[in-house]
Amino acid sequence: MPELPEVESARAVIEGAALGRLIADVDDNDTYECRPHAPGEIRDALVGRTLTAAHRRGKAMWCATSGLEGDAGPGPDLGIHLGMSGRIFVRPAADADEVEGGDYAGNDRGARKPEWYRFTITFDDGGSLRLFDKRRLGRVRLDPDIDALGPDAAEISRDAFRDRVGRGTAPLKARLLDQATIAGIGNLLADETLWQARLSPLHPAGDLDDDQLDDLRRVLRRATREAIRHGGVHTGEVIRHRRAGAHCPRCGSAMTRGVVGGRTTWWCPQEQL
Repeated sequence: MPELPEVESARAVIEGAALGRLIADVDDNDTYECRPHAPGEIRDALVGRTLTAAHRRGKAMWCATSGLEGDAGPGPDLGIHLGMSGRIFVRPAADADEVEGGDYAGNDRGARKPEWYRFTITFDDGGSLRLFDKRRLGRVRLDPDIDALGPDAAEISRDAFRDRVGRGTAPLKARLLDQATIAGIGNLLADETLWQARLSPLHPAGDLDDDQLDDLRRVLRRATREAIRHGGVHTGEVIRHRRAGAHCPRCGSAMTRGVVGGRTTWWCPQEQL
C-alpha cells in the first residue's frame, strides 16, 4: 500500500493546489469509501468552507477547514486515507490540467473509469479535488482519530526513536512496521532501510545499542527523503532485488526471503546481521 513517501506526495499536491479555494459541492455518495458517514453528511459539513492546511502523520493525511461566516472556530478536519492504491488529483481551475499525488508502483495508468473516483470536492472556480481509488480500499471521514499513531517516521526525534524502537524482543522489522511505535513505515521502506543500515530484519529490536539506533534513524530519514524525491518507495536501491533469483546489489549474495511481522521480507544474509 502507499507508504509515507506516497502519502507525502499526495499531501504536497493538496497543499500546493487546493488550499484556500471555496468548496461549492462535494460528492460523498460512495457509502463504502465514506463510511460511517451517510451520503450528504460530509457535503453538508464542507460546503461553504475552504481547506486551510494539509497535514500528515505517517500514512494518515487530513486537511483542516475554515469556519463558516459567523462561526467562532474552524471547521471539521477532513481525513483522506489512500488505502492500497489511492491517488489524489487536483484540478487548479476548470480549464487547467490535473496534478497528481500519491502514486504507487503498479497502479494502472490507463483509462480511469468515472466510477473509480470515490470522492470529489468541487471548488467554486470550477476546479476539483478527487480521490481515485480503483480498489475501493481508501477512506474519507470527518475528524479522523490519529491518537493511536506513533511519531512520524520522517520527524521522530533521536531520543523518541531510541525509546520506541530499541526495546523488547520483537524482530526489528516488526517493530518498524508497528504504526503505534513509529508511523509511516511500510513493507518496502522497511526492507530498504534495513538493507541500507546492514541490519537483519530478524535482529531483536531491544539488542541494538544507542549508536546502532542512531545510525538506523539516520538511514531511515535518508531513505524516506530519497523515496519522496524520486517518486515513491518502489525506487529504492534494493527494491527491484526483492524477488527469487535476485542478488544483493552490494555484495552479490543471493537474497533471502522470509516472513517477518506478517510481511514478505527480503534481505542479504551476508551483510544484514
